Amino acid sequence: MIIAPEISLAALIDRYDYFLVDQFGVLRDDVGAYDGAAAALRALKDRGKHVIVLSNSGRTGDYNAERFVRLGFDRELFERFVTSGDVAFDILSASSDIRPGMRAFTISSGGDQNLADRLGLTSVARSDEADLVIISGSEAERIELEVYRRQLAPAAANKAPCICTNPDIHKLADGKIVPGAGAIARIYKDLGGMVHWIGKPHREIYEFAIARWNSADSAKIVCIGDSIEHDIKGATDMALSSVLVRTGILADASEEELSELTRHFAANPTYIMPGFSNGGSGRQRASAI
Repeated sequence: MIIAPEISLAALIDRYDYFLVDQFGVLRDDVGAYDGAAAALRALKDRGKHVIVLSNSGRTGDYNAERFVRLGFDRELFERFVTSGDVAFDILSASSDIRPGMRAFTISSGGDQNLADRLGLTSVARSDEADLVIISGSEAERIELEVYRRQLAPAAANKAPCICTNPDIHKLADGKIVPGAGAIARIYKDLGGMVHWIGKPHREIYEFAIARWNSADSAKIVCIGDSIEHDIKGATDMALSSVLVRTGILADASEEELSELTRHFAANPTYIMPGFSNGGSGRQRASAI
């Protein structure tokens, strides 16, 4: 059961001029870069293609770009690093509902509170004190979801609005697939809270990124990702071409499982690639996930 034809990087380069490339699961995992990923970006650069790395990360694009370079990717290989955190700041900083000094309760990874800090909000340690909840990351590899549920229940009971700046339901951690920030935001919704999702597959992040290219022809844009629920669904809803790579969260999924996901999310990739690399599968680092 084949959901889409396989395509090579060379063929993609011939057909498209603008590339929206996912970070985790396409170019890297939680440990380091995939084999061949930097060479693939170099091939795009050498042919004069436009590349934006598009990531459901609650942190800034600048932070992610710096970390990306430390993994061995040359900064010249991509024009911008656009994150859902960037888009959230752009939206919220222009909102009359967000005021400096508002109390924000943040769930993130590594204690990150950069969105609250950039917006001039006051961070609080308990959700019952919050005017706003920010869910930007997950540490579900070490914190049980039930703990997050207990933390969030008071804010949901108080009807505090929630901003989820990373809609990913799953993430890669320690060679495994674990619940992502999006799964925690779903808990908040189940508790009766109101959630505004910013990031793939929602339109704002695509519109924000594509606007960087001024008047790009949508027929010449292709989105490359490892998630049907986020990358392929987002591209489909934006009427853009898409490529599903088999090096991330769906690396071990069967054709039947992929087909079921495409039906469930009403999102079918235009093409499939074994891995985003300039020759070869690119799967060397993906076998454990």
